[in-house]
Amino acid sequence: MKKLPLLIFLVLPLFCLAQSTFKLKGKIASETKFLEWAEVSILNEEGKIITGTTSKADGSFEIDLKKGLYRIEISLLGFTDLEKEISVEKDIDLGTVILKETTTNLVEVVVQSKKKTIEQKTDRLIYNLENNVANVGGDALSAINTAPGVVVQNNTINILGKGTSRVMIDGRIIELTGEELNNFLKSISAADIKNIEIISNPPAKYEADGFGGLINIVMKKGVRDSWKNSTTVSYDQNKYGIFTLRDNFFYSKNKFRLSASVNGKTGYKNVDEISDVYFEDGLSNLNARTKAKNENLSGKLALDYDFSEKTTVGFQILNDRNNPDFQSDIVVKKYNAQNQLQNYIVNNSFADRASGNQTYNAHLITKLDTLNRKLSFDVDYFNYNSKFDREFTANNYLADGSFVDVNQSGRNISNQDIDNLSFKADMEHPLQSMNLSYGAKVSFTNSISDVLFYDTITGTPVLDPNQSNRFKYTENNQAVYINGDKKINEKWKLQLGLRLENTETTGFSETLNQETANNYLKLFPTFFASYKKNDNNTFSLNYGKRINRPRFDLLNPFRIYISSNSYAEGNPFLKPSFSDNFEFAHSYKEILRTSVFVNLITDGYGVLFTSNPETSTQIITRDNYFKSLNYGVGESYSASFAEWWQSENSLYFLGAKTDFIKDINATPSNSLQIDFTTNNTFVLRKNTKLQIDFNYSTPFKSGLYEIGYASSFNIGFKQDLLNKTLQIALLANDIFNTSYLKDFTSVVNGVKQVYSNNESNRFVRLSVIYNFGNKKINVKERNFGNQEERKRVSN
Repeated sequence: MKKLPLLIFLVLPLFCLAQSTFKLKGKIASETKFLEWAEVSILNEEGKIITGTTSKADGSFEIDLKKGLYRIEISLLGFTDLEKEISVEKDIDLGTVILKETTTNLVEVVVQSKKKTIEQKTDRLIYNLENNVANVGGDALSAINTAPGVVVQNNTINILGKGTSRVMIDGRIIELTGEELNNFLKSISAADIKNIEIISNPPAKYEADGFGGLINIVMKKGVRDSWKNSTTVSYDQNKYGIFTLRDNFFYSKNKFRLSASVNGKTGYKNVDEISDVYFEDGLSNLNARTKAKNENLSGKLALDYDFSEKTTVGFQILNDRNNPDFQSDIVVKKYNAQNQLQNYIVNNSFADRASGNQTYNAHLITKLDTLNRKLSFDVDYFNYNSKFDREFTANNYLADGSFVDVNQSGRNISNQDIDNLSFKADMEHPLQSMNLSYGAKVSFTNSISDVLFYDTITGTPVLDPNQSNRFKYTENNQAVYINGDKKINEKWKLQLGLRLENTETTGFSETLNQETANNYLKLFPTFFASYKKNDNNTFSLNYGKRINRPRFDLLNPFRIYISSNSYAEGNPFLKPSFSDNFEFAHSYKEILRTSVFVNLITDGYGVLFTSNPETSTQIITRDNYFKSLNYGVGESYSASFAEWWQSENSLYFLGAKTDFIKDINATPSNSLQIDFTTNNTFVLRKNTKLQIDFNYSTPFKSGLYEIGYASSFNIGFKQDLLNKTLQIALLANDIFNTSYLKDFTSVVNGVKQVYSNNESNRFVRLSVIYNFGNKKINVKERNFGNQEERKRVSN
């Protein structure tokens, strides 16, 4: 198995197979003259850009294509885009193609044939943000939350009925999860996002990790031979205020492209938490109010250079820094069996926290021939570090408010450092009989976390070795994949894939002198089939096997005390979970989409809120304790009730059957969950839009837990000024303050626990966006432009 990383890169031969090609040519003109620099893109039936060029001074263009069905897209700044389906079976001359001039003159192509908000592809759903006013002035996390079938709650991103999702940017996985991932996504401007791909059952090319599939954020690219700058200022007002400033710059000339962005945020938010634990001898009630500092500074720099029309090299750097300090006031009240207050604990704490991550990427993409064979290499390095310093004092009081003694007084210091280095190679290899792709990836992860606890009850800090720990974790992953798709005829298309992943992990607790190793080699098959009955009806069926690996911090066995009778601990023996995912879908005119899905989860792991009734102690841990069958039906409907009213609606019915595979002294229960969302955009005037969104999810039971309802009602308004170079937007989010996690209930060992967490989703946001630039830079020579980069992003 140790030789596998070397063997991986021996499976990437470059084949040379002769295939016949045909020429597609034509000329592009306005009503008065031929047009130079018009972008000509060729897309396959899945909507992916496979090749392209730009028109010459006389408006002419020429592209080599093999036999097949394609879509040609022609665009030029100041003109309305043109799209056309073409069937290539011989040389084709389109003659002179006339583009209609638009009435406005903007810094980039923003006036064009209106994109559909939702586009259904064979293996993914594409969500275009531009039609949703609520995303103006927002960030990537809020944009994901407006995507169909996706819910963001309590630091997790879920595809409904599937589970927690991994996130990619331009096809590259983000090595963050939970709160750290959310903070990173908040540093990305929604205005920079072209679209969001929801891949509920990813093909073999992508990582197999994550039950909820993948969410790919596709970033915008600038217009060829131009420069632009966009500045956004926004202010959110909740109980406290948050100020955000973003600036994004793009420059393209000849073979060179540069993009840079800087994002800054400062302010505070309010977090309220309630926890009720019903012990036999009485209720323990915790109320926590936290004033959380929201301070962030991030930036991105990306460079790409076209060595030729076939080869592009580039690199990018992302840097994100956060300083989310917390001032918390916690009150724990203890009642007797007659519900009379006996005593209470007041815990005042301040946490100085700082975290940062850096991502470095270098890539090479080369087109090998006119048959669209393409080879790409990526090298990625990722580092995440965090520092946490918390000082607290917890005092005991009698019911009448009389001071008794100090319950706890201490200082927690923790540090975490994660490094990840990965190498990836991908080959797209179209054949006469099918489109073939294959590749390999190796990834090396190291994580070190330190926890120090000082007892300060005497006023002098004393290190407590029983509450101090150092945990080291390594994870090495090697993967190879092969994927093939074939169009059998005009109605049937098939795609088959197989991914092999080998994982080796080691966790070591220095304090406990405990080491845990886990090695496993797994196959992850995928299958997709689509049938186009006619122009109105398309059916598809897909299957994929996936894995859900535990986060590094969940494997740390060390016990961290929240109070003298409440603690959390990791589980070094936590194993990955596996799922088999089936989905059947139907699309009617791309307006009404129906999906029926089933997921089988084995060795499922999750959080356990357990307790010890004898000592009235609350324990929070994780374990592989269940298996489940999850199923559901989803309906989405896109409607234009009038030229001024566009509506996107979805309705999901979700259910599950859960069995416990470990004795946890609890009984599983499940119920139906219904989730309804409607997003409505109203064009009040040519440059004025109103957005009204509503979401409601019913209370439901799932295995060990019962979860309360959640809903959100939002109103957004956008006004375009100065030919859309200036935009002003106002958003009232979660007006009734009902979108938070509430009544999260479990019963273990006969003890009922109920938890709620409100993270200030209700706010009013005012945003101002100013765009300026030069739509055309004088260039010394004509070259291919940014089509290769666009192809890389579209994959």
